Amino acid sequence: MTSTPDLVIRGGTIADGKGGDLYEADVAIAGGRITEVGKVAAKGKEEIDAKGKLVTPGFVDVHTHYDGQVTWSQDITPSSQNGVTTAIMGNCGVGFAPCRPSDHVRLIQLMEGVEDIPEPVLSAGIPWEWESFPDYMNWLSKRNFDMDIGAQLPHAALRVYVMGDRGARRDPSTEEDNKAMAALAGDAVRAGALGFSTSRTLNHRTSTGDYTPTLKAGEDELTAIAGAMHGVGRSVLQFVLDQSTVHEDLPMMLRVAENTKCPISFSVAQADKAPRRWRQTMDTINEAAARGLSITTQIAARPVGLLLGLELSRNPFQTHPSYREIAKLPLAERLTHLRRPEVRAAILSETATATDDPLFFRPNYDKIYLLGNPPNYEQPPENALGPQARRQGRQPEELAYDAMLTDEGRGMLYVPFLNYADGNLDAVHEMLREPSAVPGLSDGGAHCGIICDASFPTYLLTHWTRDRTRGEKLSIPFVVAAQSRKTALSVGLTDRGVIAPGFKADVNVIDYDRLHLHPPKVHYDLPVGGRRLMQQVDGYDATIISGVVTRRSGQATGARPGRLVRGAQGLN
Repeated sequence: MTSTPDLVIRGGTIADGKGGDLYEADVAIAGGRITEVGKVAAKGKEEIDAKGKLVTPGFVDVHTHYDGQVTWSQDITPSSQNGVTTAIMGNCGVGFAPCRPSDHVRLIQLMEGVEDIPEPVLSAGIPWEWESFPDYMNWLSKRNFDMDIGAQLPHAALRVYVMGDRGARRDPSTEEDNKAMAALAGDAVRAGALGFSTSRTLNHRTSTGDYTPTLKAGEDELTAIAGAMHGVGRSVLQFVLDQSTVHEDLPMMLRVAENTKCPISFSVAQADKAPRRWRQTMDTINEAAARGLSITTQIAARPVGLLLGLELSRNPFQTHPSYREIAKLPLAERLTHLRRPEVRAAILSETATATDDPLFFRPNYDKIYLLGNPPNYEQPPENALGPQARRQGRQPEELAYDAMLTDEGRGMLYVPFLNYADGNLDAVHEMLREPSAVPGLSDGGAHCGIICDASFPTYLLTHWTRDRTRGEKLSIPFVVAAQSRKTALSVGLTDRGVIAPGFKADVNVIDYDRLHLHPPKVHYDLPVGGRRLMQQVDGYDATIISGVVTRRSGQATGARPGRLVRGAQGLN
């Protein structure tokens, strides 16, 4: 090597993304690519001392919802704070292109309902300087970010664009509708869409309570779209199913994949009502993979957990009449009322009433925990508020009420509602080791007031390789390969996720011993002062995108070398 490297990372412990043993080496970077791994003789224009630090490829997060945020912000937080260097958005069939001006409100209401991103934030933040999906991609291609962004074509937006009110009402598509959607889907791949996403879950509703337009889309519709996209270029079909209908919907999606040769990617999780159904789903997937289908299962790194609190979207008392009387008051005023003994007594004497909110469940205090500091996502069942209350001779509602009043009304409760049927994460351990599995479902950018899971990539390293005490762990090489190389390959990005010469220079330098997640907190930093949950993370010494340091010691450098990724990428 004769030329001077732009950057040399010295003496780090390399987890190269291929899954092999850790080793110590230097990494040289020039022109946005890794040029040398080993003993680098040349001095770099910039050098990072990584002795005793873990050096990994940048993480690729294949399941985010930054479709709105990328239009108003260049910083793709919180994912960029968690070592993510490429994020794929447009999941679950929701997004903002294609869209006619007359449907702006409709798509905003869908995103608000499905992904809990407040309508005022979206209405104020999205500039709507596009109509078609290629227009959206062209507009995004002119923006710079603190990570790379990839996009998928959202089915709900496409369906409403072609079918109008019929599409929103979930009417069956006609042959002409299918041809029109297929043509636009092909155009989307030509414009750089990495895939197409759809949803068939009853939990996905608009903010006005209507089901997602894609809920019962026909096999002919999906086949036409997926076939058109994959006929133009590599494209992934991403989908979300309900456990209750997986026996109908999964075989149909597998037929779509078989008939179109389109790779598919979908979410698998453990549900309380059928705690081993996920295993049956995986067995079906493995049989299909053995027939030659390309299938990825997205696995959450921990329970999909709801956070409840007075400052958040939901809390256990939100349907109690005495709480509803004060629910719309500012937090400080509400707190004054809630501290009054007569108000406390009234609320605790009432019971939760029925609601059609898919993310509000009648409180089961045997499944509600205090998250703690540091946050503990794998607590034993005896830590739940129900068992605690029984030991104290109190009602669990009292513990919940008092916990939410702590920290000036900012106390939070934690409800693991998926992946925790057994009271531990053994099922997740089993899922993550499946051949088809990649880490997914972080939902970065979404669920601003109820879920804070964008820290999944960090949790994979802290909990699964270092901190777990209630079961088997995973190795650092396994976890790093899963969150970088395996995720990248699943969406056709073969140019990243590995520390080796020729690969894109997306790299993390991590103080592994100090890597640490703080409890979630509410920040008011979205457009019009909108609220979102964030988690501070310590231990990322440097995050590097295309050879440029974007974060150093946990702080943004202001550099934004990230770009829109247009289509599948190979090594140059």
